[in-house]
Formats: sequence, structure tokens, C-alpha cells
Amino acid sequence: MKLGAIGFFVENLDLMVKFYRDVMNMKQNIDIDGFAGFITEDGFFFNLCTRGERENLSSIPISYPKGLNGTMELSFGVPKYEDVDMEYERLIKAGAKPVSKPVTKPYGLREAYVADPEGNLIEIVSSNE
Repeated sequence: MKLGAIGFFVENLDLMVKFYRDVMNMKQNIDIDGFAGFITEDGFFFNLCTRGERENLSSIPISYPKGLNGTMELSFGVPKYEDVDMEYERLIKAGAKPVSKPVTKPYGLREAYVADPEGNLIEIVSSNE
């Protein structure tokens, strides 16, 4: 098997589409009622679906995290350490929620965290000084 996509089940599809399309600069390739799809430069798919649509597919009750979702993250790599700082500032100015400021870790990565409008974690990371 090969992982080909990841999806979020969201409360406000319009808000989340705007964030990932306009702020995260992801290319939207699908726009249908209750669903939006994006594709990355290297062919990975990222999907957003309204929570009501997902609940219609399940016979088991579904629960969703409140506030900051610490159960997973999206990780976006940037070329250099300085790009981590620039992207962190850009994303905050564009409406992302600050989670942790850029820091260089002992294992050589520079990373920072923000959250999207519904509290999903986004890592900005580089391994190149």
C-alpha cells in the first residue's frame, strides 16, 4: 500500500478551503458540494469534507476534537532555516493561530507550529541552515 491522501472533516468548509488555498497556497483541484480536494506539487492529495458528509458514511458515532487538535499535524518543509521564520510570520499575519515560535532543535531541524482556523496543527520545518 501507498499513502496517497489525507483528509480533514471540517465544520466550516468555505473557511478551511480559503485558508488552505489562499494562505497555504495549495492548488485546489476538486470543488463539489461538501468536498474540496487539493493536490501538492509532488502529487499528494489533501481533502476537506464537511463533517455531516462523513457522519452519513458511518454507523458508529463520531466525535471531533475541540480547540487545538493535538492528535496529528501537517508538516510543510521549506528550503532553509530562515524560511521557517519567514513562513511562520507570514502565516500568522494571514490568520493562522500561533502555537510555537521557530526554534532549532538539538537534532538539527528548525521548526515552528501554527494552527489552521479549526485548530489543526501545521508544522513548518527545515533541515538546512
